[in-house]
Amino acid sequence: MIYQEGYVYHIKDEYFEKVQDSRLMQNKENGTYRPTFYCLRDEKTSLLWMVPLSTRIEKFRAIHDKQVQKYGRCLTIVLGEFDGREAAFLLQNMFPVREYYLDHIHTRNNNPVPVKHSIHREISTNMKRLRQLHARGKKVVFPDIARLERIMLAELQEQNSN
Repeated sequence: MIYQEGYVYHIKDEYFEKVQDSRLMQNKENGTYRPTFYCLRDEKTSLLWMVPLSTRIEKFRAIHDKQVQKYGRCLTIVLGEFDGREAAFLLQNMFPVREYYLDHIHTRNNNPVPVKHSIHREISTNMKRLRQLHARGKKVVFPDIARLERIMLAELQEQNSN
């Protein structure tokens, strides 16, 4: 699958089986492809960073608002609209993958559904800040992204040496 910026994807089960991280939001709830993931490329490593979407908007709005009240902003949850519905983009659950693990792009009536540019910008900015905090040893996301990134980079290196 070829990655296109600004869209939402579904991930192959193979990824979750490989990395075995219980803190990742798992694939397929009730036989459907869920969750969906917004995707951004890391230009330095070429890995794709996946941000799960949730339609449980009230739950995440409460967490978002509490963070804003306490810190003046919320880096870990971006609220916005996707595919005609309110959605929470959960940067607190982000993780890296190789392009190989993209299963398919999210579509409506066989057309890929884009994410609004303003939401893309906010996610991109927040992700950079969160990764900087993580690099300084702060626990800002639930999955073990350092371990996941090492696994994906090792796969990339192996792929490139073949």
